[in-house]
Amino acid sequence: MHFQIDKYLLDDLLNSEHPSDFQTYKDYAIFILRLPYIDQDTVKVFSYAFLIHDDKVYRYDRKKQDFIELGDFAALHHYLDIRVDKILAKLSRLQTKIAKMEDMLYEESYSGDFANDWIACKRELSLIERLMSHATIALSRFYRHYKDSLEELAFKDLAEHVERSFDFAKSAIEKLDNLYSFYRAKMDEKMNKIMFILTIISAIFLPLTLVTGYFGMNTGGLPFTEDPHGTLKVTVALVLFEVPFVLWIYRLLKKG
Repeated sequence: MHFQIDKYLLDDLLNSEHPSDFQTYKDYAIFILRLPYIDQDTVKVFSYAFLIHDDKVYRYDRKKQDFIELGDFAALHHYLDIRVDKILAKLSRLQTKIAKMEDMLYEESYSGDFANDWIACKRELSLIERLMSHATIALSRFYRHYKDSLEELAFKDLAEHVERSFDFAKSAIEKLDNLYSFYRAKMDEKMNKIMFILTIISAIFLPLTLVTGYFGMNTGGLPFTEDPHGTLKVTVALVLFEVPFVLWIYRLLKKG
């Protein structure tokens, strides 16, 4: 289908990364929706471009670089509704995954890599949220312009689904962020426990290191060097020297 399209506008249609937009011109309108495209449960991006002329909708095929007649507004609604439903289904699966991550994290039974799972969910949800935010604005402008020609309930339902996708993605991101804060708190708690244990071990071995270092000096005149029971006496001295430190650490642990 051949239309007299401005060169700069044609460049927009050819651009597969063009954001969602709606623009009216003298004889036609251009409607672009850049939506998440669900391919084998993976979120990708596709920019759908439509030309509307005399209440007829034409889809722009970038491979053929030509317009293909889609039909009337009911056909446009059906075309978009199928794709938006797939987005909602993907969001439902993501929410289920986040709920499982939350349960396993609270029960301390997480078997996978939480950080990688979190990043994967956050990337897909952020992409969906961003795209659906722009799509909501473009669809709203399209609806206001063609309100008298559209099947009102159908397109209101489509707009509600797009807005719901945006809201679901936004709420899921907030839940993910709260979950990550809890995860970081758990990791910090574990790290603090490890550092505390290392500090106790260091405190226990500090006096032992001091004594052994002293008797290990390669100098003359050290005590017990000529005593046949010197090693035993030094060992007893080490134990006695260590007792106050052990008692002090025990009291600290008891107070904590």
